[in-house]
Order: sequence, then structure tokens, then C-alpha cells
Amino acid sequence: MKGVVLAGGLGTRMYPLTKVTNKHLLPIYNKPMIYYPIRTLVNAGIDEILIVTGGNSAGDFLRLLGNGKEFGLRHLNYTYQEGEGGDALGNPDRRRARSRRIFQ
Repeated sequence: MKGVVLAGGLGTRMYPLTKVTNKHLLPIYNKPMIYYPIRTLVNAGIDEILIVTGGNSAGDFLRLLGNGKEFGLRHLNYTYQEGEGGDALGNPDRRRARSRRIFQ
């Protein structure tokens, strides 16, 4: 099965914590926040995940998560989203994540 984790946005309501990093990379208890949805998907039997991110911290996800083997994933893919894809209320923006192939 395949899953998607949306990890974009600027985290402006969390400023100054998000001044230098993406909000999904901030620690919650003892792990970066992005670990929790990934672990939830893995526990549900999903072995292929796409991380959708953007902004200046996009490369930090790759450095932190690598190829996903630490989580037992078969594939961990990344795509870059130009601009925000919606607001905190879930209202979509006209801009969308751009990727030629989400999953191969």
C-alpha cells in the first residue's frame, strides 16, 4: 500500500520556532514531528510513502529520513511543493505539488 505525508507550509503561527526549520522537523517529546505520521502509516501496513514538502528545509527531510529503511519502508519518495497548498482550515489553494510521477 502507498501513503502520503503532507509536510509543507511555512509554520508562520509557530514563529520563531519555525524561523530556521520546517515545523514537521521540530521535536515532539523525543522525536521529530514527521516521525509520528510515518510510524502510523507503517503500523497500518503501508510500505511506500511520499513526503510532500517545500520551502528552504526540503533537503533536511532527506537528510533526516534518508531512504526510509529505518522505518521498514520499501520506498520513501519526496516531492517539492512550490508555495503553500492550502491554509490551516484545509481550504485548498490553486497551487499543487508538482511531481511527474508520485509513485513509480
